[in-house]
Amino acid sequence: MYAFSMTSTPEPTGKHRNPTIKDVAAEANVSVSAVSKVLRNAYGVSDEMRTKVNKAAQTLGYRPRTAARSMRGRSYSIGIVMPGIVSSFPTQIAEEIDEVFKPTQYQPLIAVGGALGTEQINAAEAMLDRQIDGIILISPWMDISWVERLAKRTPTVLVARNGIGTHYDSVTDNAFEGSLAMVNYLVELGHRSIAYTSMPDGGLKRPYVLSHTSRQDGYEYAMKMHGLRPRIVTTTYSEDGGYTAGCQLLDDDNPPTAIYAGSDIAAFGVMRAAQERGLRIPEDLTITGYDNVFASGLHGVSLTTIDQSSNEMGKTAAKLLIERINGRTESVCRVESPKLVIRGSSAHPAKR
Repeated sequence: MYAFSMTSTPEPTGKHRNPTIKDVAAEANVSVSAVSKVLRNAYGVSDEMRTKVNKAAQTLGYRPRTAARSMRGRSYSIGIVMPGIVSSFPTQIAEEIDEVFKPTQYQPLIAVGGALGTEQINAAEAMLDRQIDGIILISPWMDISWVERLAKRTPTVLVARNGIGTHYDSVTDNAFEGSLAMVNYLVELGHRSIAYTSMPDGGLKRPYVLSHTSRQDGYEYAMKMHGLRPRIVTTTYSEDGGYTAGCQLLDDDNPPTAIYAGSDIAAFGVMRAAQERGLRIPEDLTITGYDNVFASGLHGVSLTTIDQSSNEMGKTAAKLLIERINGRTESVCRVESPKLVIRGSSAHPAKR
């Protein structure tokens, strides 16, 4: 806990004086205005200039005073609201956002808002109380009308939410096409009984749905396109949720030959359910996922999945927010192209 004194404090002098923007300019041998442009991440700053100024600031131990920055209209704090930390997807997004802001003066602040729109709203409002300069919402469940009102108050970027906003930017992947690619691949392997694990859509109205809803739409469309019956179990995108779905499907009198989990972490739960039943992966059962989180590529897991470019999504979200903070007003919607990643958890169906 920090205690703040309301009495005035003399400006440090001598060798213990805190470095100023003028000191940074002198160290970097550039103008004060050039340093100011770098510190506020303004347009038109070359990489060479940015590197020179940041190196000088680091050498001197320069840090802009928060109070002074707030008085000038900026706190240089960025809010990130994510639904949770159990799933690797939002964590990867947040890490990439942080990487973009590291060479700037902006400091990301992270809040876990949970999977309910009301909880995420509370987290976002708490961020606003801290005078943030902008906010990034990862997989936000709140009503889009609230998001529009938020975006009128502060620069806002949504990640993994479909639809084009009026006052905010968005970054997502083409989840429909991702699911289409996965089902096409499984059908090519010879699978005809392909189940899918999903999660609730939260009552969100199209087109402003979360990407996992588009994922399910793509699965259903692809199955019908191939003349196959969709088979969906709705739980949660967690290991326990995947385990529950896996148990339900594998204990059925007519279990599927392939289970496509809507997220990698749910696929891990399906794997546990299969292993408990003595099923070999992929000899007896094909299991695939969606996200391509780090653990999916580990030896012993080797999960076939869809890479939704979470790294690029995070970087793009951060860059869009910086543009918004610097004055851009027109809305931007970026859609990343997902890619099929084939590993060892998928194979031709076993003969029954």
